[in-house]
Amino acid sequence: MNWQLEPILTRFQALVQGLLNSLPNMALGVLLFLLFWFVSGVSRRTVQALAERAGQSAGIALVFGRLTGWVILTLGLLVGLTVIFPTLTAASLFGALGVSGVAIGFAFKDIFQNLLAGLLILITRPFRIGDQIVSGEHEGTVEDIQVRATLLRTYDNRRVVIPNSELYTNRVIVNTAYDRRRLAVTVGIGYGDDIAHAKRVILETLSGVEDIRPDPAPTVLVRELADFSVNLEVRYWIDPPVRREVVESQDRVLEALKPALIEAGIDLPLPTQQVLFHDQTEETDGDRARQREGWPARESNPRPRAALRQAPEMP
Repeated sequence: MNWQLEPILTRFQALVQGLLNSLPNMALGVLLFLLFWFVSGVSRRTVQALAERAGQSAGIALVFGRLTGWVILTLGLLVGLTVIFPTLTAASLFGALGVSGVAIGFAFKDIFQNLLAGLLILITRPFRIGDQIVSGEHEGTVEDIQVRATLLRTYDNRRVVIPNSELYTNRVIVNTAYDRRRLAVTVGIGYGDDIAHAKRVILETLSGVEDIRPDPAPTVLVRELADFSVNLEVRYWIDPPVRREVVESQDRVLEALKPALIEAGIDLPLPTQQVLFHDQTEETDGDRARQREGWPARESNPRPRAALRQAPEMP
């Protein structure tokens, strides 16, 4: 079998020659892209500074700067590709993209939805960078509002990436929206204790706890007559309302209330249960012919304990 190497070598030489001829275009295209990269960075910082100088928030200025940088960088990519590939035009590029237009359309739908939601979040300002929010099962501090998603740092030092459209359309609790916050702890006292006396002791104790605001004044309300205690809800206000201060404040309040209530003679009851045997409650219990608890009736039954106690002893 005769191998024709000459056509293969000819094609290889043509490919090498074409690559060598395109090296200047490739170098020029890469240089232009790097130039646009530099311009995009300068433009991003400039737009961000101008937006902050115009009175916009840091979040809005950051997003506007990023959008400007992405637009210039995309333009630089298109220019670089047209220089490297002279036959490639904008019309042919968009025509090639149109081949998979359906899939790209769905992808850009989510991208533009999150982008628009991020812009609306920054403009309407339901929360800002640095706020502590609760979204669904996640709670933490807002670290950044990006084009696609918002970065949330949880209190156990984990990062949660939440799409902007989800934050904009769902409920979000902003814990740091106001400069003060009302907290509440529950204290249970015994049924035999004087409720008014317990309230006075609690309020006097709260007056000496650190960081509790005197205005609005703390309040104590009876919330529930529970199984083994009367539950009192102790309400008080603090500022600032960040998570660390909330947890530390509740710790100080409960640590102060426990010895104060015990010293005042107020019971802090534990859960208790009373267990009665089946034939200790009623005279008919244990008599399966007459009892009401659903045991099958029969004629030969052992006598209940109450009947045994009343019966005379056998000689």
